[in-house]
Amino acid sequence: MIRKFVSAPEAISKIPDNAVVAISGFNAATSPFYLIDELINAYRKSGHPRNLFIISDAIPAIPGFGLDKIGKLILENPDQDFVRGFLLPFYGWAPELQKAVIKNLVEAYTWPIGIVTRWLRTVAVGAPGVFSRVGLGTFIDPRQDGGFLNDLAKERKTVTIELVEMGRREYLLYKAPKPNVGLIRATTADEIGNLSMEQEAIYGSVLSIVEAVKAHPGGVVIAQVLRTVTLGEIHPKHVVVPGPLVDYVVVTRRGTEVEKYHWQTASFDLNPIISGDEPYKVAYEPVPLTAEKVIARRVVVELVNLVKKLGRPVIVNLGIGIPALAADVIREEQLDDFIHLTVESGPWGGIALPDADFGAAMGHYAVIPLPEQFVLYEGGAIDATSLGFMQVDREGNVNPAFLPGRLPGPGGFPVIALGSPRVYFAGGFTAGKRNIRVKDCKLVVEEEPIIKFVEKVYKIVFSGRYAVEEGKEVMYITERAVFRLTPGGVELVEAAPGIDIEKDVLSKMEFKPVVRRVDEMDERLFCDKKLGLREEALEIVKR
Repeated sequence: MIRKFVSAPEAISKIPDNAVVAISGFNAATSPFYLIDELINAYRKSGHPRNLFIISDAIPAIPGFGLDKIGKLILENPDQDFVRGFLLPFYGWAPELQKAVIKNLVEAYTWPIGIVTRWLRTVAVGAPGVFSRVGLGTFIDPRQDGGFLNDLAKERKTVTIELVEMGRREYLLYKAPKPNVGLIRATTADEIGNLSMEQEAIYGSVLSIVEAVKAHPGGVVIAQVLRTVTLGEIHPKHVVVPGPLVDYVVVTRRGTEVEKYHWQTASFDLNPIISGDEPYKVAYEPVPLTAEKVIARRVVVELVNLVKKLGRPVIVNLGIGIPALAADVIREEQLDDFIHLTVESGPWGGIALPDADFGAAMGHYAVIPLPEQFVLYEGGAIDATSLGFMQVDREGNVNPAFLPGRLPGPGGFPVIALGSPRVYFAGGFTAGKRNIRVKDCKLVVEEEPIIKFVEKVYKIVFSGRYAVEEGKEVMYITERAVFRLTPGGVELVEAAPGIDIEKDVLSKMEFKPVVRRVDEMDERLFCDKKLGLREEALEIVKR
């Protein structure tokens, strides 16, 4: 029998030059940072493996760890032949890698998370690529940037996106080279390599990566684990990857603050609440009333209206930033049994962790694999989503994060936004130097604004035109105004009490929205007491 449990250097020595390497990881969650460190060490010592192309389901990195260390190596050695390219949905937590991409030192491509996870399964069955309407009319569309993040990618075209037509409808065909090496992470391995993930924050795409690597012609799967047990100690239903699919197992330790080899998230090495082994019991204090909370409240009002309209509880995705604040409002208003929150990485219910810990949750009641979560999103099985925005233009196009010199990638945004039948974008009306406060149930606005409602967004990540074609309900919710997307463009439908529409709204937009009837936003949003939304939601029980 092949010796399966080996040292990290021995396992890395099995990776050939020119390999296409798929690596699991959603920020720090499921990221095999120890294996990535050893991969870098091997190259520094021997010059091998080299000419690697790296693919991930999200990004196995946080600042200073994982792929960000590879980005630092590339910056220090611009002529390196270690890594030739990356296909990643998100570069935002790898600032050094972003710099290397912007400097055109390495090929860089980006697809949405849900497309990569579906592509892993597609390549596993020998199909040419993923067909989807996700990305049409956005920077991912080949008629715009085509998913290329720099000139080197445009020149080499290792990864491509093609526009195709089927049944008189446009689709995109996403194509990339099949991985022949997989670096994955689990908690426990038994004697034959069966893997379980009981202490991990999420499942990620670990099994899908294995399926893609092992598809004909089969490649090498290397797993990083914390501990080993004898055969039979892992319950068969708890095995995430069957042992015969795993070639080599490397045992590591959690690591210190400066190593973080096997931490659950960026901030937690081991928290039993995150792994679901202990309940989440924390005294709750409502968030103070701010302009941001007003926005989150308005989102939750819309969700409660949806509950009443559908006559049942709803399934919702909340994005990072201000939309995530809606979870606090839902908790304050005791709406958890009416609004079921999901995190794109797989958790259902509970409270999503912020910033570099995003992807993990506390108090969740279920976790499903990342690919399954995005199948539900892309298929429209959820009822609504609330996502952040940085720019909106007259056609309703949205740019959530891109700026010159900043290439975070789309993350899960395009799949969630296209799949969800209702999209409630939420964010501040302006950016820049602002002093916006709530006083006496009214909004007070003092600012030197950076305009966010612009003539044309810098990068289209959500297409208003295609959203209209798909018949989606789209709203843009801010602290002072609410807009709807219509076939005629963005329409102003509500304004906050106490503001001057011309002075505080229209004069701070680069385009004139459609204006027909403008209602006043619900005054309760601006008053420092509960909204009483649970009582409204209970109306469906009384029917």
